[in-house]
Amino acid sequence: MIQESLSVAVKTKAIKPSELSRVIVDTTVQPKNVTFPTDAKLLNRAREKLVRLAQRHGVILRQSYARVGKFALIKHQRYAHAKQFKRANRALKTLRTYLGRVIRDIGRKIEGNSGLEAAFAKLLALARRVREQQQRQRGPKVYSLHAPEVECIGKGKAHKPYEFGVKVSVATTIGHARGGQFVTHVKALPGNPYDGHTLATVIPDMEALIGNIIARLLADRGYRGHNAPPDYKFRVFISGQKRGVTPRIKRELRRRAAVEPVIGHLKAEHRMGRNYLWFRRGDAANAVLAAAGYNFRRLIRWLRLLLRQILSVLTPALQTVPV
Repeated sequence: MIQESLSVAVKTKAIKPSELSRVIVDTTVQPKNVTFPTDAKLLNRAREKLVRLAQRHGVILRQSYARVGKFALIKHQRYAHAKQFKRANRALKTLRTYLGRVIRDIGRKIEGNSGLEAAFAKLLALARRVREQQQRQRGPKVYSLHAPEVECIGKGKAHKPYEFGVKVSVATTIGHARGGQFVTHVKALPGNPYDGHTLATVIPDMEALIGNIIARLLADRGYRGHNAPPDYKFRVFISGQKRGVTPRIKRELRRRAAVEPVIGHLKAEHRMGRNYLWFRRGDAANAVLAAAGYNFRRLIRWLRLLLRQILSVLTPALQTVPV
């Protein structure tokens, strides 16, 4: 869809083919439609989902902890709000105990029943991960039970230190084309990779998409130490770079921030600000659909301007025709 939008833009002369070879690349976070995760909410939610699944399959539990679990969650939230962290940790330990008891009870009741074991396998595995994960542990963690692929990404924003979703690479043209600032490539990057290490996959994908060779690529300082393909190491320029920068490249580096409003439009107007699609393929599809919608909106605006110009030329000619 992005390729088709760029093809239409070239055919309608909204953008020149040569402009597609000089791009700006940056990464952003595509947040998932999940609540802000806390250990207490995750523990209580895992217990509730296990109890609900047990009731659906007719598994009778010793105790569901529905009433006391709710009170323990409220108690933890009140203590945490009051900064009484020792008491909050005791309430958190209680929630972890309740979840462990339900997990063990279900394990005993379904043991030997292959059908029930298959039905509970995924949720039990998630619940065990939620119960065992620690605050400062390394490696992947569970931040949402209905979207376990969600990652915690910190981009250094003061107003939003952590975002929960997937990292997305966005590329746009350096120059402002006649039809506007088009998105030339977008790709979801699961695993929260270092920005500079994404160029090894982004550059070949971008060239296959636009059908042109990347002559110049501008990036911010987060791409230092990048792993671009060997042929492109001297075509990638980082903000603040001094070596090998000609006056023209220096002028273009001042345009590097032009990708930021494009990302803002993708999030505010084209649904990249919150992803409602499931799984990792939903993350990838939502990013592509947002970029395609953005490009087609630029095309509609460009075609509207062309139509106005055509009508403005034809209208005086029609008025001079004798009746």
